[in-house]
Amino acid sequence: MNRRLLSELRLTRLPLALNAVLTLALSAVILAQAALLSGVIARVFLLKAAFNEVLPALELLAGVIALRALLSGAGTLTAAETAIRVKADLRRRLTTHLLRLGPAYTQNQRSGELTVTATKGVDALDAFFRDFLPAVGAAIIIPLAILAAVLPIDTLTFAVLLVTAPLIPLFMALIGAAAGGLARRQFAQMRRLGAHFLDVMQGLVTLKLFNRSQAQTRSIARVTDQFRQATMRVLRVSFLSAFMLEMLSTLSIAIVAVEIGVRLLNGGIAFEQALFLLVIAPEFYLPLRALGARFHAATESGAAADEIYRVLDTPVHRVLLPSSKQVRLERVPAEGDAEPLLGSSKPPSTGAVSDQAAIPTSMHIRCDDVHYAYAGGARPALNGLTLEIPAGQKTALVGASGSGKSTLAALLLRFIDPQQGALTVDGVNIAALDVERWRARVAWAPQSPYLFNASVAQNIRMGNADAGMPQVIRAAQAAGAHEFISRLPQGYDMPCGERGMRFSGGQIQRIAIARAFLKDAPLLILDEATANLDAESERVIQAALRELLKGRTALVIAHRLNTVMDADRIVVLAHGRAVEQGAHRELLARNGEYGQLIRAFAGGELVA
Repeated sequence: MNRRLLSELRLTRLPLALNAVLTLALSAVILAQAALLSGVIARVFLLKAAFNEVLPALELLAGVIALRALLSGAGTLTAAETAIRVKADLRRRLTTHLLRLGPAYTQNQRSGELTVTATKGVDALDAFFRDFLPAVGAAIIIPLAILAAVLPIDTLTFAVLLVTAPLIPLFMALIGAAAGGLARRQFAQMRRLGAHFLDVMQGLVTLKLFNRSQAQTRSIARVTDQFRQATMRVLRVSFLSAFMLEMLSTLSIAIVAVEIGVRLLNGGIAFEQALFLLVIAPEFYLPLRALGARFHAATESGAAADEIYRVLDTPVHRVLLPSSKQVRLERVPAEGDAEPLLGSSKPPSTGAVSDQAAIPTSMHIRCDDVHYAYAGGARPALNGLTLEIPAGQKTALVGASGSGKSTLAALLLRFIDPQQGALTVDGVNIAALDVERWRARVAWAPQSPYLFNASVAQNIRMGNADAGMPQVIRAAQAAGAHEFISRLPQGYDMPCGERGMRFSGGQIQRIAIARAFLKDAPLLILDEATANLDAESERVIQAALRELLKGRTALVIAHRLNTVMDADRIVVLAHGRAVEQGAHRELLARNGEYGQLIRAFAGGELVA
């Protein structure tokens, strides 16, 4: 019994209580069925009753059997409702938590494994809530009801049932101890298989170009075979468990039949009572056998739950503001049941920064001794960064790879929070701002944008979901994308394909820039948004960007000289610090770090 999964039942108390009531009613119906059946048989074989004499009892027996079927069906429906509610809530919480963790977490995980956990993993819990838990309830309620009915009839049979019944769950637990470890290894193999297959599919072009597709085919076959072997090990234990439980229940029923038969021959028990006990004995062991058969499903659910809770237990960093300018991080419980979701109007827990600070309007950004390191401090990215991004100006970031440019962009996008120091906007710590409202005022055009498998118009509307078609077209025209979109067979309704596979890199880039135009945000973060364009397209986009940036605050992560030259302010990063700041000509005159970069990449590329 997984305690974490049992705690999820707080959402399904009504269906769970109804299932228990139905099981209790089912136990009464089972007893009534056995009593009616034994009574009819006794009257026909001992009293030689005619058919008409037992017809009312047979009709009542048929009604009891029909009622038993209805109760069983209703129990299945309530169990299914329990499973549906719990799975829906867990999937919502898992998705929400992954969104809260953001790219800083997901980029360090295999996409295939997260996908399997969120889909197959959550679905695997169905067997626990729909099959196993109702079986546990039935294995408790029905045998106890039968024991209560048998005790006043025959003490010896009561004792036999009472002694033999615990043997079934005992053997089930012993075998289940081995099955749990095997099920966890099987689920781990399934996650690795899913992740490996996704990696291969995404890199199929590369594999074909380097003639490595056959090698990967063999690799997939090997991983698949490992998963097959893990599954077969689990099934062998499951079949062994089923065999043992069937054997134990059969032997127990045989013991009951022998002791009743011997006493019946010696006149120690009445025929109708003996027949009732013989009919009810299999019903006594049936819920226990069913519980053993479903225990295998519960072990699989437990293995999936371990992975789900591993993700949910990953803490989200929240920034606390002490009296000084330094900030520290607090690790809060991952599932955050006591903490508001992003954008919620519910106040945060004690000591946390309020998410209700007013969103700044002028967008004057300041970094004051900001530190951030990846991998638990093993890979420093920002090491005391101090700089200003003036409101309404275009600030360019330059520096070698690993100097901290992308980390600063991630901080501004609230994918991560500073581990030390303060990042403020108009004097307000960015950690005090509601995440969703803040991001609504930030437009981002990355170097490698992502297009969803939706229409071109839908992908552009990522910048503004409420925009009409005329606005979408104007944004595409401003980004230099309207001409090639108009030539598509379906125009703006053309599906982009997964990751925009139907378009070239430059076309994808222009669609992404159209998003930024459509969003019309006061703060723009451009990660070399023209990197994949040809010279003519780049000229058009640069002109459009100059128009778009007027009166806005812009942070440009620059890799090309022509992107840097017209910036109002250039900041040179090195080893996570701002080593130079100023205009293009001013920095060239100093002949410092910036001048060295220009000379090193005189061909036009500023950094790699």
